[in-house]
Amino acid sequence: MQFWAASAISSTSREVAYLNAASFAPIPRAVRLAGEAGAAVKATPWRIEFGEAPAERARAAAAAMIGAAAGDIARAGSISHAMANAARNLPVAAGSRVIHLAGEHSSNVLVWEGAAATTGATVEAVARDTQASWTEAVLGALARPGAAPLAVVALSPLHWTDGALVDIDRIATAMRAAGAALVIDATQAVGAMPVEVARWRPDFLAFPTYKWLLGSCNLAFLYAAPHRQSGMPVEPNGYNTPDGTPAQGARCYDMGERNNLVALPMAEAAFALTAQWGTAQVAARLAWLSERLAEAVAGLGLPVPDPAGRAGHILGLRLPGGTPEGLTERLAATGVHAANRRGVLRLGPHVYNDEADVARFAAALRIALAARRPFALTAIATR
Repeated sequence: MQFWAASAISSTSREVAYLNAASFAPIPRAVRLAGEAGAAVKATPWRIEFGEAPAERARAAAAAMIGAAAGDIARAGSISHAMANAARNLPVAAGSRVIHLAGEHSSNVLVWEGAAATTGATVEAVARDTQASWTEAVLGALARPGAAPLAVVALSPLHWTDGALVDIDRIATAMRAAGAALVIDATQAVGAMPVEVARWRPDFLAFPTYKWLLGSCNLAFLYAAPHRQSGMPVEPNGYNTPDGTPAQGARCYDMGERNNLVALPMAEAAFALTAQWGTAQVAARLAWLSERLAEAVAGLGLPVPDPAGRAGHILGLRLPGGTPEGLTERLAATGVHAANRRGVLRLGPHVYNDEADVARFAAALRIALAARRPFALTAIATR
């Protein structure tokens, strides 16, 4: 039994092969119990631990996940909330441009479109050739002759639809030379792969707890670099602006409602589990599972992406002819759960998965595709 199997996992049962942590991860038993205990306290509010301590414990744990200081972290209600704070506090001048990946998640797009519309800047969605990497596409956009001055590069370490990697190290060097700010949506990274802000040196970086960190919804964290900690929050409140004076450090961006009796204890418990396991060990386990999934898919005669170009914890499958309509629903009917993201069959294993889940997925995919397109899968039909 793997070291996480006994203590970690909760609600996943052997009746389900859940390969969709990139959407919503099931919460471990310890995290569920922390949330239930927090909710129970509301029935006896005289027992509530008011004050800074619960929020500060979660803040410190979030900071440790990315190698930051606690004072560099703000609490947010979501990634879009965190990104709204970033967009409000970065200059996007008229005639400048903001770059993001084509097909990027809306949380890191809409705020920049709004900022650009207000100031007269432009937002550029960088597309890539099917044979090129996102990294090369972004570097090409940065260096394009005659392009508008660069204000912000808003990226993720991997594309959310298929796990294709983005080399933040190379891009950060190039964009700093252009004088641009770097904003990172690390939703699909923190908890599943090592993330160090000292390495990437972003102006802002945000991540939630409900995916790879195995926590609750309605809570995210925003890292603000020291030179970005004197800004204006999108939500002025008594915590980020006590007595009318901005709070110190990244706390100036804190969301309201500090006494969250459910999300904060759940986050604290989830962070503790990830810290106990070690992010590097989790990443290695997820990469191993993804490789087993890739081998199983290849064994069905289907193409799999080059492991060198994708994150270890997400396997994005581009099936011949596209992902058939209703495929994920047919898989779910057999207890196998994955996601269709813009035509990509996305698999996101986590520490609760094992070889039995891989085998179950392969068998269910074989049957589902053969039933849908019997002539397109000759290799499957003759096995």
